[in-house]
Amino acid sequence: MPDFNEMTKPALRAYLITHPNDRTAFHAFVDRFTAEASPETFDLPRSSAEVEDVERLIRQKLEQLR
Repeated sequence: MPDFNEMTKPALRAYLITHPNDRTAFHAFVDRFTAEASPETFDLPRSSAEVEDVERLIRQKLEQLR
């Protein structure tokens, strides 16, 4: 059995795709994903202007990641 703690996140994801019934791998992936997730939360947009602001911020973030 592979050591999921030693795998990179992309390698673990690839393993999980090829072994979709491996619950141990699934739990390891979810644990790693949630551990690295930002604890920051946001309220839902309440107007079309707020929706547009969120869309703009998402586009900016995606550009930064490229």
